[in-house]
Amino acid sequence: MKHEQVVQQLPALRRYARALTGDRWAADDLLQDTLERACGKWRLWIAGTDLRAWLFTLMHNLYLNECRTAQARSAAVAIDDVANELVAPGRPLDEAMDLDRCLQRLPAEQRAVLLLVTLEDLDYQEVARVLKIPVGTVMSRLARARARLRELMQAGAGAPALAEPALRRLK
Repeated sequence: MKHEQVVQQLPALRRYARALTGDRWAADDLLQDTLERACGKWRLWIAGTDLRAWLFTLMHNLYLNECRTAQARSAAVAIDDVANELVAPGRPLDEAMDLDRCLQRLPAEQRAVLLLVTLEDLDYQEVARVLKIPVGTVMSRLARARARLRELMQAGAGAPALAEPALRRLK
């Protein structure tokens, strides 16, 4: 029974991993690491609780750990060492960004909340439980993520960012 329950969650886990990492190979690695962690920590899951939320929590924590490790490994590079690899800016038409690239430009904590709410259709309580943050923080990060994503998409399309519409009085 446990095996079948986990298998049912694979498409959602793969989708979330792909959206988090922005790379198919990295997403597959993250999914595999999540499943390995779930197998190793299976005794920690309490039967009757939300398996989906537990698996998403494992995946999210693994992703954050990978981000921290990668950040610690990154070192400063002298510009002279990579001068031949630098690419000149493209024409404005080349700068159009698709949704995936815009998602990857969001801060990780905002991207995680946005993806869990919109892509995985979790409610705010479930997202708060998965990410171990208060519901108010979920709502705040979601609002900021949506606003930033809107800005990035408009900038990527070459349209100026729209200001909030002014209120008009109607008689």
